Amino acid sequence: MTKLTSIPERALDLASLVGDNLRSAGDSLRHSVPAMTHSAGQWLDAGAKLGALKGGARVAGGFVRRNPVLIAAAVAGAGLLWYAAKRRARRVEEEQDEHAIEGSSRRVEARRGSGRRAPTPRRNASSRQPSRVEH
Repeated sequence: MTKLTSIPERALDLASLVGDNLRSAGDSLRHSVPAMTHSAGQWLDAGAKLGALKGGARVAGGFVRRNPVLIAAAVAGAGLLWYAAKRRARRVEEEQDEHAIEGSSRRVEARRGSGRRAPTPRRNASSRQPSRVEH
């Protein structure tokens, strides 16, 4: 583990430990002052998280000041990855468009009918009999 990751994690662990201890101590006081202990635990938890965030930001700021080239390379790499993903998505979309069936269509408007059915074409008697094929 590097110092960059261990310091904020340790601060969050300590803040969580302090919050748990205060909650367990506050459980006994909860019956005497219920609203105050509940909100105090929330305020303390929020303050501990903000303190850990502030400490982590200070460490990260020092790292950026000492290694600006590394940060610039990381930002450039992230930009290249984003651009490559965008191009790949565009290429996949174009490939899907190539497989589409080309054709034409026209809109058919629905009209209200007169209530009668359209006449069906009548078949004559010769069409009902199977045709004979001579060999």
